[in-house]
Amino acid sequence: MKVAIIFGSKSDKDIMKGAADALKEFNIEYKAFILSAHRVPEKLMEVLDNIEEEGYECVIAGAGLAAHLPGVIASHTILPVIGVPINAALNGMDSLLAIVQMPKSIPVATVGINNSYNAGMLAVQILSLKYPEVKEKLSQYRKNMKEKFIRDNNEGVEF
Repeated sequence: MKVAIIFGSKSDKDIMKGAADALKEFNIEYKAFILSAHRVPEKLMEVLDNIEEEGYECVIAGAGLAAHLPGVIASHTILPVIGVPINAALNGMDSLLAIVQMPKSIPVATVGINNSYNAGMLAVQILSLKYPEVKEKLSQYRKNMKEKFIRDNNEGVEF
């Protein structure tokens, strides 16, 4: 059970760390790559071929500005691709729209702007369909989350 995390620039590393953090919580192996659909397209294709051969089951792709990376990846693989729009210009709205507005038959699941943690959690959910141990751990995670929320907020809020 492996997930690839791909993003286009070294400056995106801090934002994309959230995806790795979520995967670590569930002991899911991942490998992160800095690749650009525009600057090194041949290297991107090489890595996509390799991750498919190596048994990766999902790709998390972060992109800002033109935000083509998740869509380009989705057009070259049948693995599920989760896009993370990165706030690089226009408050990230340009990235969000570029990623979410994919042509028919080439979907990219998309999370909120800069929310790579949710991309990691969506990858966990996808993998939980195949791996019972991940499903059980995810169910327990959600149960613990609810209990903590109730415990932390049970007495009301003071201003």
